[in-house]
Amino acid sequence: MRLLLLIVAQKLLKSIQSVGFNMTQEKEFLSCSRILAIMVILCFMFQYMLRVNISIAIVDMIAKNNSNTSPDSHPHFPWNEEEKNEILGSFFWGYLLMTIPGGRLSEIYGSKIVLGSTMLLASILTILTPFACNLHYYGAIVVRTALGLALGVFFPSLPPMVAKWIPPQDRSKFMSHSAAGYLGTALTLPLCGFLIAHLGWPSTFYFTGAVALIWALAWFYLIYDSPEQHPRISKEEKEALGGQIKVDASAKHDIPWRKLFTSKPVWAIIVSNTSLLFSLFFILSELPSYMKQVLDFKIETNGLLSSFPYAATYLAAIVSCYLADRWNKSKTFTLLTIRKIFTSLALFGPALLFFIQSFWGYNCAVSIVVFTLSLGFMGCFPAGFYSNCLDIAPAFAGTIFGVAAAFGSLAGYLSTKILSLITKEQQSFQQWRYIFWILIGVELVGAGFYLVYASGKVQSWNSSTTEAEMTKLNPEKECQVEA
Repeated sequence: MRLLLLIVAQKLLKSIQSVGFNMTQEKEFLSCSRILAIMVILCFMFQYMLRVNISIAIVDMIAKNNSNTSPDSHPHFPWNEEEKNEILGSFFWGYLLMTIPGGRLSEIYGSKIVLGSTMLLASILTILTPFACNLHYYGAIVVRTALGLALGVFFPSLPPMVAKWIPPQDRSKFMSHSAAGYLGTALTLPLCGFLIAHLGWPSTFYFTGAVALIWALAWFYLIYDSPEQHPRISKEEKEALGGQIKVDASAKHDIPWRKLFTSKPVWAIIVSNTSLLFSLFFILSELPSYMKQVLDFKIETNGLLSSFPYAATYLAAIVSCYLADRWNKSKTFTLLTIRKIFTSLALFGPALLFFIQSFWGYNCAVSIVVFTLSLGFMGCFPAGFYSNCLDIAPAFAGTIFGVAAAFGSLAGYLSTKILSLITKEQQSFQQWRYIFWILIGVELVGAGFYLVYASGKVQSWNSSTTEAEMTKLNPEKECQVEA
């Protein structure tokens, strides 16, 4: 685990150093672009901390032997398997409602205020979670739904800021920072396992909430929506970014909803994202429970082993996005081919591994390897369909991914409901085998749809910009506009 985290840290440092304006005379190590990269990495790490802390905490929160108290004096609750999954799934209802508004609000008002205020709210809700759980079972559902509302804006809010700060040839690499959430998960699960074992389950919510609160305050001070608005940016960095980035003002105009929803490339992103999130949210919410119920790991071991796959996810995201930008700059492959390669890896790879898991998932070693490699493959998504929204419609990238995230969050909720129905009577490997076959089918459908309908060209409805401006918006050498 230490070796894996060391490799991730080395790749992370290189990724941060590569962000910013590419000038040989650059003197600033901590340029405003790099500070943005660091804060975005921490943003996604901490927002995942807030959403996954309950995944391992709930293993200890549920009453043992019908007792409402435990030797550690912290209250435990008589929730059954269906109620447990209702609490875990309630997050996705809130998440679903805010994905589209979050992307659009960021396009209009800026990602600074949207991300900062929602992280501030999410941190307060997290700190209040133990109090809500003690009030009533429905208190837990309400606070988790509200947390979903707050965190639902995060993924769709990143593309509008990227379009203003990051040159097209570096966007895949920067978008890999959105996968830092999985690094946050890798750190959160063993940390929460330790806190639960020594301080009780409420400490997980107090600690992660406090960390996120500090980040929110720092974000408001350090980050601005564009280089033009930043009061502390150097003249050299501002001029360098201005020469490489064309910001399309049409994002503030009406969205061409009909053209957007009838666009096959948009639906390619939506379907592939929904397929990935169906599997990803399932693992995110249920992996600690699988480790406990099927593999019978203790809480500290559970947290440590459950963290392995997420470190692999972030490492894969950094490597795949580095390769994507390198291949794009060198014209090794077309932009569309690059997106299809990494989307295929993100979906076909896990499907093959879940096939293996469906036969030998009762074995501890096999399960650890399968989950680690499957989430590693899923980490290729920022270099695939996630960055693709900036390729086809940079002016409305936040809205497009907001729509995709809405479908994905609904899929995430459905995955917990399906699990609840299948494992309601019996928590055995045989029951979980059905789940793995469902995951295989979903992954194959998403990959196939993307390969058929994806595009790497700026869509004609993106804006009314001129052909010269389209060339600057598109990272390809020649202007490519698709009706």
